[in-house]
Formats: sequence, structure tokens, C-alpha cells
Amino acid sequence: MLIDQFGRKINYLRISVTQKCNFRCLYCMPKIPFDYQPKENLLSFEELFLFVKASIDKGIEKIRITGGEPLLRKDLSAFIKMISDYKKDIDLAITTNGFLLKDFAKDLKNAGLKRLNISLDTLDSKKAKILAQKDVLDSVLAGINEALNRGLKVKLNTVALKNLNDKELIALLEFAKSKNTQIRFIEFMENTHAYGKLQGLKRDEILQILSQKYQIKLIKKDEKAPVSIYSADGYEFGIIDPHTHEFCNSCNRIRLSAEGLLIPCLYFDEALSIKKAIKQGDIKAALKILEEVLQNKPEKNKWNGVNNQTSSRAFYEIGG
Repeated sequence: MLIDQFGRKINYLRISVTQKCNFRCLYCMPKIPFDYQPKENLLSFEELFLFVKASIDKGIEKIRITGGEPLLRKDLSAFIKMISDYKKDIDLAITTNGFLLKDFAKDLKNAGLKRLNISLDTLDSKKAKILAQKDVLDSVLAGINEALNRGLKVKLNTVALKNLNDKELIALLEFAKSKNTQIRFIEFMENTHAYGKLQGLKRDEILQILSQKYQIKLIKKDEKAPVSIYSADGYEFGIIDPHTHEFCNSCNRIRLSAEGLLIPCLYFDEALSIKKAIKQGDIKAALKILEEVLQNKPEKNKWNGVNNQTSSRAFYEIGG
């Protein structure tokens, strides 16, 4: 069992398999040109799997594959199969922008993937092109449909932004409902890599918009994540509001980058590398580093909205 210095049980591992992305979303990495090729020195899937196996043996029960855009990493389905074959009942999911999903959903399902979180910020193709700086909507919608047709469980993620998609929140909720999926509206997380003029909607503003048509009722607050589940006349949706410390008390996650950095908290830059240990096949050394990272895991995040704090974290390097 993995326990941090505050007695929190760590059973959730998020793995970023690449920092590359085929979108340039305004809230993430808008200033990096599309022809930019980051100088990556990645751990192979076989090397990553050495650590994954050891982590599962230590108590990891949930794994989320992220990026960048994880479907850009060649042979991702093979990595999914390694994990699934090792522990069939593990909660194994991917976060993706969905652009390439139509071509990969079948292989991912056959490899053992159970769930997908897919970004969908608008149903307007012109707005989608503004947000992603690329014509993406048709391919994303095709990917959503293919995933559902293959029997994968899907959740939709929407970053709620003023003057961009604020008038679409009801339509997006109804689209998710029509697909029998859950939508989660996400507060914009201020960061130095985002387009500077963006303004996000806070939880209460999102609820106020949805209340124009629906009777909204809080169902539950996730103690281990910054998400609250609500009912809109019987349909369940979520709001992710990270600008609090409420969920930190029971935070159960740790992050691993494609380059082998173990990151104790999304909002902190501190990290330790297991790359050398893994390259040498020294799992004991890698687990010792993991224990050190857990002991350095902070009690609370820095992102509580006080004094307009802005993170320097590059989310495309480690996912959300």
C-alpha cells in the first residue's frame, strides 16, 4: 500500500505518454507552432510497464493515460494490453481530444481499455477551429460515436469559457444526454502557457446558466477529486472546480511523465526522476524514489484563486 506523509492512500496513477498534441487549444498550448517537435527522450512502453507493474503490486488500482494527446504515441494499444493483461480488473482509462479516435477505438477496446474522457468544448465548428486552432469538430464527433459504438464508456470534458462557449453549455449538456454519456464542465485553470485574454466561468456561473432551463440539484461531492455531481432534472453531470483545497485532504493520485518524472501534485513543479533506475531495470531504486516523492507530496495545492495565482505548469507535458 502506498501512503503519503499525511496518511493519504495513493491508488491512482496518471501516466503522460507524450507531450505532443495535434491541437493548439487556447487554454493549454496556443503559442507552440504545429511543426514544433519537442525534443523528447521518452521511456519505452516496456520500461514504463516495469514501473506500472510494481505500482500495481504496491496498491495502484486506477490508471489514466494522458498526454499531450496520447493517441499520437505509436502502439499505444500495445501498452494498454500490457496493463490489462497484468491486471484484468484495473480501472484503465484514457483522456483524449478524440481527433484520431475513430481509427483507434476498436484496437483500444480489444486491448482492454474500459473508459475514455473526451474533450468537447463546443458544437460549433467555427468556435472549435478558434479554440483548437484547427478544423477539428467533425473528427471529434466521429471519434465519440465510434467509441460508443465499440462499447467503451465515455465522459465528455468541457472547459467553460466566457464569450466563447458560455452560451452553449445547455446544448452541450443536452448533446451528452442524447449520447447517454456524462458531461463534466471544467473551470479554466489559469496558466502561463494559455492565451492571455481567456476568462473562465466559475462553478456558480456554470450552474446559473444551466438553471435557466433545468432544475439543478447537488448529488454528491467527490472527496478524492475536484468534481461535484449534479442532477439536471434527472440527468447527472459534473463540475470540476480545482480552485479549492477541499479535495486535497483525500487526494489519492500521483503522476508519471513520459520522460520518467514522478510528480506529486498537479499544481507544483517539484518532481523526481525514475528514468535512470528504470533504464537500469532497478525497480527497487525506482520504488524508493516513489516513496520519497510520496513523502514530499504537499498537503494542499497552491491554486485557490487568491491574488489571481497563475500556474507555470505546462499541462500538455503531464495531462490534467
